[in-house]
Amino acid sequence: MAAPEAEAECEVVLRLDDLVVEFPAGGGRTVHAVSGISLEVRRGETLGLVGESGCGKSTTGRAIMQLPRPTSGSVTFEGRDLTTLSAAELRALRPKLQMIFQDPISSLNPRRRIPDIVGDPLLVWGRGSERAKLVPEVLTAVGLDPEQVADRRPHQFSGGQCQRVSIARALVLDPEVLICDEPVSALDVSVQAQILNLLEDMKRRYGLTLVFIAHDLGVVRNISDRVAVMYLGKICELGPTEALFDHPVHPYTRLLVSSIPSMETVTGADIARADRGRGEMPSPVNPPSGCRFRTRCPLATERCAAEEPLMREVAPGRIAACHHPVLATAAEGV
Repeated sequence: MAAPEAEAECEVVLRLDDLVVEFPAGGGRTVHAVSGISLEVRRGETLGLVGESGCGKSTTGRAIMQLPRPTSGSVTFEGRDLTTLSAAELRALRPKLQMIFQDPISSLNPRRRIPDIVGDPLLVWGRGSERAKLVPEVLTAVGLDPEQVADRRPHQFSGGQCQRVSIARALVLDPEVLICDEPVSALDVSVQAQILNLLEDMKRRYGLTLVFIAHDLGVVRNISDRVAVMYLGKICELGPTEALFDHPVHPYTRLLVSSIPSMETVTGADIARADRGRGEMPSPVNPPSGCRFRTRCPLATERCAAEEPLMREVAPGRIAACHHPVLATAAEGV
């Protein structure tokens, strides 16, 4: 993983500024899925985005891709605000921004042969003449034999093999940024390791920048250079991976890290069990005032209810949205 000093010098390839995504919930109510988050993704890094189910991390990934366009805020890719582009202008940039989805089987057309699935993006972009060269190349790169898969369809493959096909499809257009939305959560543990290793290999080979979305903290720790922790539509902590896991400064991050016996098996269900007794996570339809974590936070005060904490640097290289960050141990890890 890159050192913080080296990261600071890296070019910012993707920037989210005050990103908001809301959905109608019926009865005049609104789901506040993502509420004003700001992030920077540096070229060549893997930024992990982690949180409980329903915290807004997958919605954030789709908002980056403009699927759908966010309610407000901006998504800037290489200096261009994607939210202001016309449909034609946005389409022209899409080859540089690709996405891998959570369910590897349902994200593939069951009626299409594997080479067609991987090569169709080239046809869409008028590069059909390159299929014969590029499709076997990317299939081989992801560990699939082009000859063996030539006449086969997704239902004839395992979940892990289908995810390799999804990765090949994403890579065939030579993207710069890859949004990975829970790419291993539907796979067996042994297969997860293979896909994670594959993503690391592809990152090096193709010079990719990854946004890696997951609820499994062990997976995020193994693959990420930096980690952003989400809670109820907000970013609550951001920092270098090892420093964040070894010395979390936000009470929510501390809860995730400290209350689970083995970090290698942390899941959303583990988080829910660890948090039992502190109440349920509030609804995104009616989030709490002030700090959204205050209803479950052991350090909450009246200020937490009256004043929303802003993201700020609370220690060198450590950013958190908390009125009462735990700094005594955090400073030792940075």
